[in-house]
Amino acid sequence: MKITDWWWGRSCSVDLHGLDVELITPGYIRKYVRELCKLLKMKRHGPTRIGRFGKGKLKGYSMMQFIETSSITAHFDDKGHRGFIDVFSCKEFNSKKVAKFSQKFFKANDYRTYVEERI
Repeated sequence: MKITDWWWGRSCSVDLHGLDVELITPGYIRKYVRELCKLLKMKRHGPTRIGRFGKGKLKGYSMMQFIETSSITAHFDDKGHRGFIDVFSCKEFNSKKVAKFSQKFFKANDYRTYVEERI
């Protein structure tokens, strides 16, 4: 899609299923953010924030990374072996690359992608 005057940005959500929960550590999540930003040619702004909280089936890590053109967030579900990644940017990027990279990085069995052009 060619960016026009009406286009504000792209929102890409990736739902990962059957991921390797042994990989869900603060260090590995930080590495994911660095490599995803490099792949998309996006510049990180400030530190990657990671927290672990919740109870029962809602317990897991959450991550937030500002980028110069908006943000990347993720939430991981320990018990369900799922990850939910959201990238929003007013810089054009390839949503398919985000999905495939995320699936491979976290060794997920499958994924779903939702993309919305924001105006």
